[in-house]
Amino acid sequence: MKKYVLAIIISLFAMVAGAQESQTAYNFLRLPVSAHEAALGGENVTIYDDDLSLIFSNPALLTNVSDKTIGLNYMNYMAGVNTGSAAFNRVVGDKAAWAVSGQLMSYGTMREVDANNVQTGEFSAKDIALGGYFSYLLTERLTGGITAKFIYSAIADYHSMAVGVDLGLNYFDEVHEWSASIVAKNLGGQVKAFDDVYDRMPFDLQAGVTKRLQHTPLRFSLTLHDLGHWDYKFIQHVAVGADVLLTPQIWLAVGYNFRRAHQMSILSSLDKEEGNHGAGLTLGAGLSLQRFKLGVAYGKYHVSSSSILINAAYTL
Repeated sequence: MKKYVLAIIISLFAMVAGAQESQTAYNFLRLPVSAHEAALGGENVTIYDDDLSLIFSNPALLTNVSDKTIGLNYMNYMAGVNTGSAAFNRVVGDKAAWAVSGQLMSYGTMREVDANNVQTGEFSAKDIALGGYFSYLLTERLTGGITAKFIYSAIADYHSMAVGVDLGLNYFDEVHEWSASIVAKNLGGQVKAFDDVYDRMPFDLQAGVTKRLQHTPLRFSLTLHDLGHWDYKFIQHVAVGADVLLTPQIWLAVGYNFRRAHQMSILSSLDKEEGNHGAGLTLGAGLSLQRFKLGVAYGKYHVSSSSILINAAYTL
């Protein structure tokens, strides 16, 4: 079975390797769900921990999660906009695991006005994603994973629907304490558009590596993201992060996302960057007990506000 799974994943990666970044649709899928990922620059596909929230960034990481774990996640995105998610997993035998998840991004209530700016009512907007995950241990160190997603978006009386797939591979060397991954996110497309124009999914090809320095509490991560889009500088594809593993139960992390720092820079009247007010810098901490886990991260994902991301998980 593992040969067929590996062949399918490699074939699909080859099909999308030359894809370009799409525009606009369902960009809530770009936001981190894991506090640990968020703390390491907001992009990470290689942290091989017992953390259910990491499957949102790489389905191949599912095989390392304890059986029957329930995870709840929340982030305040900006004023009036909040996002939350939940997930549950099961282990199947010695090599396989599956999980399900749901995500909601609520944009709150907005005023509905006519052409003369006279209020005629109110309306709401939201994005929803439902996911199913499967991972399989292909070899002693190599794991493959796949996510199938149904996405729904609504603005007032208008709505759209899409289907998507994430594909992931992870290589983990426990002896030398390093992990490497490649992930293709958000393959697929809309099955119903808001109007006659069909938007594409926010495709993102990512690759990364995480390495712990032996006999030290330090672990470093490097992630290359948006590898299907090369019309900007290479450094803007890079997110870096570092963990300090104070004990087996407590971690602290810091990261930096070069693209986010650039995109959120404020321009002066002379079109010169004046500063990004800390955008790109991320911080976080986590507690991992035998059955309960908690993670908190700080980041800036919108020019108008900073965000706090919280994960809580319990193993039944």
